[in-house]
Amino acid sequence: MDKAEFPMVDVIKLKSLDGYKLWVRFSTGEEGVRDYSAMISEGGPVVIPLRDPAFFARVFIEMGVPTWPNGFDVDPINLYMELRDAHSLSHAAAE
Repeated sequence: MDKAEFPMVDVIKLKSLDGYKLWVRFSTGEEGVRDYSAMISEGGPVVIPLRDPAFFARVFIEMGVPTWPNGFDVDPINLYMELRDAHSLSHAAAE
């Protein structure tokens, strides 16, 4: 896939990890881990609740999008492209 292309992907599984990291699996079958610690430390009104590790761990998927109870969400296409461009994606092992 050309880096200029915008892949149509959804997050189909996710899990919060220690240190404000999220493990995600995409609808492409690829998975990776994204560290959100820098974003959370920079702050902003909607991000402040995510500083509480228990709140950060309450992430869920809403229509293919990682979302938190306060309404903060992460665009799955941008997330996929960030991980892809950082060479941080791998194919999921068969389950």
